[in-house]
Amino acid sequence: MALEIRFVETWAKQTFYYVIIGILVGFAIVAFFLTLNFLQPLFLEFLGGYRAPAPRYERHFFVFSPLFGDAFANLYVLLLLALLPGIGGLIVGLIKYTLLPVENPELHETDTFIDGFHNRSGIVSGRSSLIRSICSVLTLSSGGSAGREGPSAMIGAAIGSFCSKFLKVGERERRKIVAAAAGAGIAAIFKSPLGGAFFGIETLYKRDMEIEALVPAIICSITAYIVSSSFLGLGPLYAIGAYDLEALLKPVSLLLFLILGVVLVPFVFLFITLLNLSRSFFFEHVRIHDALKPAIGGLLLGLLFLIGYFFMYLWGNGEKGLGVAGGLFGGGYGFIQLSFYGELAVSVLAFVAVAKIVGTALTLGSGGSGGSFLPSLTIGAALGGVFGQVLSLLFPETVEDPWLFSLIGAAAFLGAAANTPLTALFIVSEISGSYELFVPALLAIVPAYSLIRKQSVYPGQYELRKDSPAHRREFAIDILEGLRVQDAYTKDVLTIHKATTVKEALYFAEQTGHITFPVVDDGGKMIGITTVIDLEKERADGSEYKKVERMCVNKVVVTYPDEALEDALRKMDTYHVGRLPVVKGESEDERKELLGIIGRADIIREHFRKWAYLKAATS
Repeated sequence: MALEIRFVETWAKQTFYYVIIGILVGFAIVAFFLTLNFLQPLFLEFLGGYRAPAPRYERHFFVFSPLFGDAFANLYVLLLLALLPGIGGLIVGLIKYTLLPVENPELHETDTFIDGFHNRSGIVSGRSSLIRSICSVLTLSSGGSAGREGPSAMIGAAIGSFCSKFLKVGERERRKIVAAAAGAGIAAIFKSPLGGAFFGIETLYKRDMEIEALVPAIICSITAYIVSSSFLGLGPLYAIGAYDLEALLKPVSLLLFLILGVVLVPFVFLFITLLNLSRSFFFEHVRIHDALKPAIGGLLLGLLFLIGYFFMYLWGNGEKGLGVAGGLFGGGYGFIQLSFYGELAVSVLAFVAVAKIVGTALTLGSGGSGGSFLPSLTIGAALGGVFGQVLSLLFPETVEDPWLFSLIGAAAFLGAAANTPLTALFIVSEISGSYELFVPALLAIVPAYSLIRKQSVYPGQYELRKDSPAHRREFAIDILEGLRVQDAYTKDVLTIHKATTVKEALYFAEQTGHITFPVVDDGGKMIGITTVIDLEKERADGSEYKKVERMCVNKVVVTYPDEALEDALRKMDTYHVGRLPVVKGESEDERKELLGIIGRADIIREHFRKWAYLKAATS
């Protein structure tokens, strides 16, 4: 009964900790959102003359009137709008690489959480996370193509790391808290408690998840969601239209969602490849100061926007440039909402699908701050929208709601690019407000996720839990398991007779080159043990002619032939000795019957022999 009471007390205490951490993450995300909600319209609306579309249920606390007029009515203001990502990139570069250098600047915000979990014992730097959060706000506010979810996960992870240090928990518990708190950051910013919880445990691996952190992640995510929703509004971010569920679940319709998942695969590969190539290009081949590289990435993003805008203008509809801007600047939140409404032309969707891949690679690859979570959703929504509208033209009776392909495409692209299929599945459900789209979403997510295999937008992901430094010891094969002392000990042991003098024993040690010697009586029974160090001390004290039996250690730590090698090694570590006499048994007489001696070198030799055998057997 006492054990059960202690278990309940521990559970209650941990649950309380998770709730507190979720509350702290929720407040931190609210502060992050409000800062971004102020600076983004300051940059884009006030200076750039552009009011970005937004999700239907996202609250806006700050609105600015354009200082120089509407960007799409004035060419000079349009050019200023295109320059803003470069200006923001310059500020970010100066902060991130010069004024307040951060640890591992090559890592992006979600990657810092992943790296901290796997390689830093669950420690995520608070100082570095704060600087990165500021840089993320500046990148996103000035129009950089990135998402706010990555920084939110990092903020959550940093808070979890700090709290675990304050609570003085062990490394294993700290890692659980960090994963749970990172998921809480996603839940709070995207209003997706289950999606956030699974993001925290899925995004660490390509083909696995941190299942031990699931319950803490759910508690933290729900708590953080409640806190953020108290300020930012309840319910999902996006509104979706009505749809015919019966028509949606017909075999032909379901087959089309399956095909959508396959169609997305090459674009996911392209996205991941360009992200890696961009990082490599900017930081291995561009020979300028790192602080200037985010500005170059921002300027190229602005140029990409101008190309898209003038292309649409020449196409005959300059208003489509609004859709291009909504897709390229920032994460693309409003663009996703427009795609769910079905209000975007195929030309805009097709251009943004490709341009968002390039733009995000330029922003993040050049050193800008932000995440790839939302850009992945935006790319998937654009590709799904193109797919749906084309099918609607070809099969109007079958595809009545083409916008649904944007929703399913967004989830499938994220699930494949980030290796987070369950996160993507729950996000579809929480966006749509029901589980009715589970089957269509699964049919698109599974082939996309399966075909991507080992690729990921997060290079720090490990394949499986057993590959991670966090769990490597748990899954490692214990080569010593099953091996006994009798397999490794040396039988021809050199001994010293009890009547030998210290001087003679030292001479014998010098001749043999050994360090440790059992001391035996006339019958060969062990009565003690001595070492060269002990003998040297006696000589230094002027006791060269003292008999060894008078100075040897009589209480000897021994091992037995049938004792496990692992236990023998543990004895050596516990008693700080390098060798153990091997005796016949545990009785008083048997403890004196010396069979041999075993040292660390003997154990290492047997370990290597067994390892070579196992390697040959599996090759």
